[in-house]
Amino acid sequence: MNEMTQTQDIPALMHTIGLDAQAAGRALALASTAAKNLALREGAKAIRARKAEIIDANNTDVIAGKAKGLTPALIDRLVLNDERIESMAAGLEAIAELADPVGRVLSEWDRPNGLKIRRVAVPLGVIGVIYESRPNVTADAGALCLKAGNAVILRGGSESFLSSGVIHSCLVDGLKAANLPAQAIQRVPTRDRAAVGEMLTMVGLIDVIVPRGGKSLIERVTAESKVPLFKHLEGICHTYVDKSADVVKARAVVLNAKMRRTGVCGATETLLVDKAAGVGVLKDLVTDLLDAGCEVRGDAATQAVDERVFPAKDNDWDTEYLDAIISVKVVDGVADAMAHIAAHSSGHTESIIAEDQATADTFLNTVDSAIVMHNASTQFADGGEFGMGAEIGISTDKMHARGPVGVEQLTSFKYQVIGTGQTRPS
Repeated sequence: MNEMTQTQDIPALMHTIGLDAQAAGRALALASTAAKNLALREGAKAIRARKAEIIDANNTDVIAGKAKGLTPALIDRLVLNDERIESMAAGLEAIAELADPVGRVLSEWDRPNGLKIRRVAVPLGVIGVIYESRPNVTADAGALCLKAGNAVILRGGSESFLSSGVIHSCLVDGLKAANLPAQAIQRVPTRDRAAVGEMLTMVGLIDVIVPRGGKSLIERVTAESKVPLFKHLEGICHTYVDKSADVVKARAVVLNAKMRRTGVCGATETLLVDKAAGVGVLKDLVTDLLDAGCEVRGDAATQAVDERVFPAKDNDWDTEYLDAIISVKVVDGVADAMAHIAAHSSGHTESIIAEDQATADTFLNTVDSAIVMHNASTQFADGGEFGMGAEIGISTDKMHARGPVGVEQLTSFKYQVIGTGQTRPS
């Protein structure tokens, strides 16, 4: 679809999109695994074949984003290059290789009266995805919903409007090649924010909404949505370096956890260091970060090891920087670290660097976040890295889906009861 104008009727447009998605979803729920996989592979081919077109559209988006004053972190999320485009295409192929989650028998049992009962995975139906400046979400979300037998309505951010448009067109090419309904993956053809408001009220047409973006977007969606959500508000992630940590390992992991990509939700925002690890370890960790161009905001003990450290304010412990900034605090062992995390974490991802297995087990079993790691960078908080092919988002809620939301999490289930003429006694 071409971009609609402000004079067009957004409620009517969204209602039509919703009805089309419902119809396509019913067809997709019955589609064969082979057809879905063909659509994904053909979509990947189209992305590769139309790479120049994608980059041209993306260049226009990036120029407009810079003129608009987007932060370097947001520009980094927006930019597409040869490597990222290939990653999108490879992601579609990886999802095609996953087992089909639809129709899985999750459990089954027999009753004394002869009834056979089984719980079977089924698609959720129609999924709405609202996201900001990452055009790759168009490919990831469309592909994951397709594999799980769901129709999807994509509402990307205005910053990535042109890039997402070409990527969406590639996915539609794949659907058509597999003789699946083109309306199974739809994109809202307007930058008007009123479309978001409409999506949030489309009860009966959309079954679940996944918001991906900054705090203001998530807060708005959470406050206004009448449709169930898979969401996380912030990625205030922690890395704790225990006294038993291997120093070489800790330095490598901490630097990667913060600086690999500072604008992702799995980036470490707060570093906690066991005071028993010693001043030398603290100094090494802080120096590595500073030398890599990261601003460090620390408590008094952290400030004492390097004059370049800024004093941390109370709100630093509750801030998702999404930038080359980190807060650092010295704590009194794993119990103190866990208490700090319980008070300040957003429930996304936390990591412990430790060689003592008992300490690591205490951390893994006690910290109540969606993802808890041992001796690994928090930047692995990603569905692709978990072997899910990709993710539609990360959920910090505890109902239905928690952590990376991949194809299995995009299904529900129903009970099938098989009898031989049984009637229930009075």
